[in-house]
Amino acid sequence: MSSDEGGGGAGSGAYAGVAGRGLWVEEPTRRRRMPDPVRTSAVRAVVIVAVTLTQATITFFLTLTGSWLALPMALCAIAGTIVATWGALDVLITRQMWNQRYGVLSEPSSTARRRSREAHRAARGREATPGRIPREDGPLATSGPYTTR
Repeated sequence: MSSDEGGGGAGSGAYAGVAGRGLWVEEPTRRRRMPDPVRTSAVRAVVIVAVTLTQATITFFLTLTGSWLALPMALCAIAGTIVATWGALDVLITRQMWNQRYGVLSEPSSTARRRSREAHRAARGREATPGRIPREDGPLATSGPYTTR
């Protein structure tokens, strides 16, 4: 009986195809990891938003019960909303700053570098090709770009 037929051995069942794989397998990610400052500000913003939502929920329930703590909690929830907005803007600003400082990748295969390289080769090629041969006698011999002295 083969392991595909459900023989009940160690290699049968849902894990029959992964017998050769190790425990930890690196799989390529779809997106690159966020830079550390951006990730830090994003985590900070999520924590602030979570605290603000908790405050708003508590404020709602305190208002329903008619407690005297409803007003201070409402003020704290309003302040938390302002701070949460600042946190979201902090993520956007940090991300933009990171992209402006470190976002330009200079790779040898980039189009700009390839064009620059071709322009340098063309300029070197023009220098190497013989153009006009300057005359040592005549009116242009003592002045201009073709001076041989």
